[in-house]
Amino acid sequence: MRQHLRSPVIACLVALLALPLAAQADERVNYATRSDGQALIRELADEGLDVARIREVLASAERQPAILEAIARPAERVLTWGDYRQIFIRDTRIDQGIEFWTEHRDLLARAEEQYGVPAEIIVAIIGVETSYGRNKGNWRVVDALATLGFDYPPRADFFRRELAHLFRLEKEAGIDAATVRGSYAGAMGMPQFISSSYRAYAVDFDGDGKIDLIDNVADVVGSVANYFSAHRWRTGEPVAARARLAGNADTSLFGTEYRLRDLTLEKAAAAGITPVSCNDAERYCFDLPGSTRVAALGLEGHPGDEYWLTGHNFYVITRYNHSHLYAMAVFQLSQILAERMQAIP
Repeated sequence: MRQHLRSPVIACLVALLALPLAAQADERVNYATRSDGQALIRELADEGLDVARIREVLASAERQPAILEAIARPAERVLTWGDYRQIFIRDTRIDQGIEFWTEHRDLLARAEEQYGVPAEIIVAIIGVETSYGRNKGNWRVVDALATLGFDYPPRADFFRRELAHLFRLEKEAGIDAATVRGSYAGAMGMPQFISSSYRAYAVDFDGDGKIDLIDNVADVVGSVANYFSAHRWRTGEPVAARARLAGNADTSLFGTEYRLRDLTLEKAAAAGITPVSCNDAERYCFDLPGSTRVAALGLEGHPGDEYWLTGHNFYVITRYNHSHLYAMAVFQLSQILAERMQAIP
C-alpha cells in the first residue's frame, strides 16, 4: 500500500531538504517586458489596477531555478502512511497545538459556533501546515508565482492566474506583493492559502478592517473555518473510524486512493467490514446509519496495514489538500489534541 506522495506540504518538505542552502536566482530576466508578462499587465490594467505598480513588482521578480527543479522532480521517495504520520504527528507539534488552543480558546470557540467546524480541526490544519506559524515559507511569493507562471509550461496557466490574484490581493487586502513570502508554490501565511483561496475564503474575523493571514491569528482561525464551511463541512458528523474485518471480509473494497462513491455502511457490513463502535471506548470510531456513504481506505502503517472507513468530512479535508495521507494526519492530530484539551481543567 505504498503511495507516491504528491501532497504539496510534504513534497515541498522533501524538495527543499534537497536544495542548496543558498539557492541563487537564475540569470536576470525581466518578466514585465516579456510578451506574456505584458499580457498579464494589460489584463490587470483593464480591471483598474495600478499599471506602474504591477510593472515594477513584476520586473523585480526573479526566476528561481531551484523552484523549477523542485516542482519538476519526481517524488523519488515513496512514503507510507506510517512514514507520513511520523513527520506530522509528533510530541512537539501536539504540545504546540495545545499551547495554541489554550491561548486562543475563545477565538476558536467563536469560530466553531459561527461556522460549525470543530476547533480541533482548525488547530490541526494550522499545525500541519506551518507548525502554528513557525514555518510559513521563505520564498518571495512573486518570485515563486512568476517562475512557475512563465517558465513552467505544465502548469503555467494555473500559476499565472495565481500571480494575477496576488496583484488583486494587494489592492484588496493591503498585502505587499513585492515582499510577502510563502512556500515554493506561492502559498501564504499561517494557513498556507494560495492567492485565489485568500481572496475567496479569507475573512476579517476580528473586525479590524483588513484581512491578514500572515500574522493575525484571529483572521487565520476564522478563514480556515470559513474554508471548511464553504466546502460543506457537516457539523457534528464524524470523519473516520477504524474498520473491523470479519474472517471472510472482502478486503478488495479497500483502496489506496480516496473515493466517496456508492459504498454504504450497510454494503460494507455485508462484505464483512464494520466501523469500530464508540461504545468500545476507542479513539477512532463512529456509530452511523447503514445508509451512510463511506470510502474504504487501506494504509500501510507502523506496524502493519490499517483499514479505515471514512466519510464526507474526510473528503472535505481533502479539499484543503488532495492527499488522503494529509487528511488522515489532520484527522488524527485533531483527535489527539481534542483528547488532551478535554483533560485540561
